[in-house]
Amino acid sequence: MKRIFLSTFILCLTLTFLQSCNEDVDLIGEFTETAVVYGVIDQADSVHFVKINRAFIGPGNSLEIAQIPDSSYFKSVSATITEIGGEGRTWILKDTTVTNKDENGVFYAPEQKLYTFYSNSIDNSNSATGSALNPSATYRFKAIINGGEFEVSGETKLVSGITEAATNPINHFKFAQNPGEYKSSSISASVGNSYVINGSITTTYNEFVGLTSTPKSFKWNLGEYEVSPNSTRTFSVNGETFYQLIANSCETSDASIDKRTMESMTVEIVGGAEEFYNYILVNKPSSSIAQNKPTYTNLTATNGHPVIGIFSSRFTYRETYVFKHPTIQLYRCLDPKSTEELCIGPITGLYLFCSNHDGDLGQSWHCN
Repeated sequence: MKRIFLSTFILCLTLTFLQSCNEDVDLIGEFTETAVVYGVIDQADSVHFVKINRAFIGPGNSLEIAQIPDSSYFKSVSATITEIGGEGRTWILKDTTVTNKDENGVFYAPEQKLYTFYSNSIDNSNSATGSALNPSATYRFKAIINGGEFEVSGETKLVSGITEAATNPINHFKFAQNPGEYKSSSISASVGNSYVINGSITTTYNEFVGLTSTPKSFKWNLGEYEVSPNSTRTFSVNGETFYQLIANSCETSDASIDKRTMESMTVEIVGGAEEFYNYILVNKPSSSIAQNKPTYTNLTATNGHPVIGIFSSRFTYRETYVFKHPTIQLYRCLDPKSTEELCIGPITGLYLFCSNHDGDLGQSWHCN
């Protein structure tokens, strides 16, 4: 009986203690404005975008808050890009609204506010009144947040020196030897001062309805690799894969199409700076059970404010090989055997491709 009374007394005392405590738990606490900045400039481009957002916290469902644009915007942002070396130019970034953000993400879409500058314009307009970014200069980013509450800054050198090594303008891609017998070609790239490099080929062809043609294209990703500066990276380009990709791209149910012709193949090689590569590496999915991941940024903020993100550079090299050149009669895209395979081979022979190249005159696969 005494044990029952003692247990009851302890239970009542515990309940009384719990009820006397404050039941409101502040999960939010003190919040310090945090900047989220993402900017990657490319000397091959004339217009550049920098994303400058704020991290947010608040009561309620964070997924619902993410759908409210104002929750991710600062009250005011004044940002500049300054060229250190070269012409010593400074661009004042202008806010602009783009409408192509993927609507399948967590955050608001399709509209989003970005900050932009035109590198080939002395007055930061879209008129070409100046020169492009200088590959030997350093570019410094600075943003003044909320009228001077804090500043965010970072700088980067430009990626340069990327070329397609030992480019041969004749018979650039050899994908077939005989009908159904496929070969592989390769693309060798000098990576310049890149630390990561990505390769792709965009193939463009024309679909004809009568005399009216419509261009169609698809992008063939060749992979992304870590590289050492001033080295060479070779991408393998498999012939059978090329024809399969063309077949997958063609619409077979459209009976109105009379013929298809090759237009061009564009090699694109994109190289990223060292800090860009570090940022990609750190943000890859973790394979550790503990899921412990470091953070990386080359940005700094004043007045004790945190900042996350990156300000870095990349360079995009492009070389287009047209199938039928207006003045050069050589095969600069597909060689003759590869063209024959496209038109009458087992994978793409039913997709109405014909050759308009003068070198194929008299062949059964030449366009009439």
